[in-house]
Amino acid sequence: MDFARPLTGQYRVIAPDIPGFGESTRRDDQPYDYAAHVTRLAAFLDALGLGRVHLAGNSMGGTIAALFALQYPERVASVAFIGAPHGIRSPQPSTMDRLIDAGQRPLVAHNATAFKAMMELVFEKRPFLPYPILHASEQDALRNAASNTRLWDAQLKDRYLLEQHLGRLQQHPTLVLWGDSDRVFDRSGLKTLQTLLPHAQIAALPGIGHLPMMEAPKDTAQRYANFLAVAVSPKSSAAVKYP
Repeated sequence: MDFARPLTGQYRVIAPDIPGFGESTRRDDQPYDYAAHVTRLAAFLDALGLGRVHLAGNSMGGTIAALFALQYPERVASVAFIGAPHGIRSPQPSTMDRLIDAGQRPLVAHNATAFKAMMELVFEKRPFLPYPILHASEQDALRNAASNTRLWDAQLKDRYLLEQHLGRLQQHPTLVLWGDSDRVFDRSGLKTLQTLLPHAQIAALPGIGHLPMMEAPKDTAQRYANFLAVAVSPKSSAAVKYP
């Protein structure tokens, strides 16, 4: 919320949890691949009566935003990757890449040790979290380990899906903020993005990991606000951010 709050003075900000994450519903009878996420986002925007929007997302959320823009270009005013998106090949393998290649699921925690390792993987500068919140997050992760495995495996069916289509995103103003200490997706992936999206506004964030909106919320929000001010009319659309 520290990231979203500065934007609310000028924009209508809507921040849903991706289905299967956060406080949203988990249903084992529903698909969780990217095509399903894009369809759900379209239905979500329809239900709110929203037409053309600015989309911003982190990791999977960024990929959903980009794929939605490609499928519904008339509904998207701009796309922002707040942290590295999933689905881009990095010339240098990340810590997570090496763990995946070794047969592990580093973003699924089955015990307290695995949860701690996951937190160390995603954060370079972990924000202060009061113990009750941290403990509740750990318990949620452990309780949902089986469901998270299913979600994880759905994304691994095509590890580089976004890269295959990203070149077609050039019709939209695009912002890329990538933590230069990201251990989930190595910063060398910026080279791939620069090649596919030469028009994009791209920045490597010093000393930041995979979650810039949590590690440096004020700076990240200011960068996004500056992008919106230049790229689009602030009165024309709502702003939607996936966590």
